[in-house]
Amino acid sequence: MTIREIADNAKLEILACPEAVDKEVTGGYASDLLSDVIANSKAGYLWVTMQTHRNIVAVATLKELAAIVLVNGRTPEPETLEKAQEEKVVLLGSRLPAFELAGRLYQMGIRGIQ
Repeated sequence: MTIREIADNAKLEILACPEAVDKEVTGGYASDLLSDVIANSKAGYLWVTMQTHRNIVAVATLKELAAIVLVNGRTPEPETLEKAQEEKVVLLGSRLPAFELAGRLYQMGIRGIQ
């Protein structure tokens, strides 16, 4: 499933890098601890977090994640948007809490570490 398909189905707002939403998503990971994401996420995953600072883009780039989803209606810092666009990292936004969004993504077939 592509980022675009997930965004459409889950009603996610594209916040940065709309030109890259045709990437395939291979799984998902939810965490707000950057070191946890570095240790446990996999390339191609969709990352669900409430963090909004620019370091999330560095983690997504390092791990070659498909996209980052900001939950709870959080707005990324301006530096984060700029860095995401520069690094070609898709940022998505949701008004839902992380638990609710993770459940919806799971129902759509997005799975975590197996």
